[in-house]
Amino acid sequence: MARGDTGRWVTRAGSTGGGRTYRGQMPMKWYSSLVLICILGVALVVYSRYEREHPAPATQPAIGAHWYQALSFDVCGKLTANLPVNPNASSAPVPGIRTEGDGVIQVAPTAAADAGNNATLARFVHNYPGLKLTPSTLKLPATQAYTTGHACPSGTPDAGKPSVIRIKMWPSFTPPGSNNPQYFTDPGLIKLADGQLITVAFVPPSASIPKPDSIVALLNDRAGSATSSTTTPPVATSTTAPSSTTTTKPATTTTKPSSTSTTKPSTTTTKPATTTTKPATTTTKP
Repeated sequence: MARGDTGRWVTRAGSTGGGRTYRGQMPMKWYSSLVLICILGVALVVYSRYEREHPAPATQPAIGAHWYQALSFDVCGKLTANLPVNPNASSAPVPGIRTEGDGVIQVAPTAAADAGNNATLARFVHNYPGLKLTPSTLKLPATQAYTTGHACPSGTPDAGKPSVIRIKMWPSFTPPGSNNPQYFTDPGLIKLADGQLITVAFVPPSASIPKPDSIVALLNDRAGSATSSTTTPPVATSTTAPSSTTTTKPATTTTKPSSTSTTKPSTTTTKPATTTTKPATTTTKP
């Protein structure tokens, strides 16, 4: 084909938009893209509405919950006295994870910092001034610090023995949790749960760690919480029946009609006065 003829053919093809065959085809890719965009848009709207109407449940313990855990400290083979009431218990805001001095941790979150996955043993330690617990150190208020690798002080059952920080946790005070303890060194890994038993120990590695001695207090606190959260039924009022039945007869009053004196009208007969008028006689003389 001559060069001039080729140029004219290209010009004609360009002016027709690719020819009749191309113009007659339906743009399937364009329509498919529109359909896909519409489907995705509808799906996103439906999913968003579902999420709004069915929010995911909050991680427990949620704000407003009230849980209890028994807590004890074992220092060189001897359980120490319970921690006193939180020194900041009367401050504002009140710590959401605290103790009232009975060897029981109370988890009662009022803010997100103490709720959900933040409710850990480490958070309790953070909320208690003077208490320190790390994977290598235990420091109780008004006592010396106990550090992993150091020997137990004199006067303790394990005196002179190198000891370590160990935390023994029973998931529940009832079986099977009470029979399957778990061991930790980091208090941040212990998520608090209702009914747990926790003993923090500084003891030789092979020493046995007992359960907390505040289990009874734990049970009492839980029972008291359950009672206070139940609606108190109305107090039944006892009605005492009278010992003797007294029948009161209505007093019958008989009123005799008073005698009414009937006064007989006096009959007075008045005789009419008779007046006799004599006609005057007049004599007229002639």
